[in-house]
Amino acid sequence: MARAMFEYTKTVLQKVSFDTTLFCKEVQKALERLLPYEIEELKVYIQSLVLQNPKLDQCLIYLNP
Repeated sequence: MARAMFEYTKTVLQKVSFDTTLFCKEVQKALERLLPYEIEELKVYIQSLVLQNPKLDQCLIYLNP
């Protein structure tokens, strides 16, 4: 079940990557819901999205507590 949540989160982030504000909100939600090892995987995934869309880099502050 937890793996399904991780895949769902990736799908949502991909779909909202056009809007930085919405993307940041979804990142925050994901950090509350995912397991610690999934958060590490999510960081890698988000960094790949940031390479495609550099304006999303402002959301990286949520990944470095």
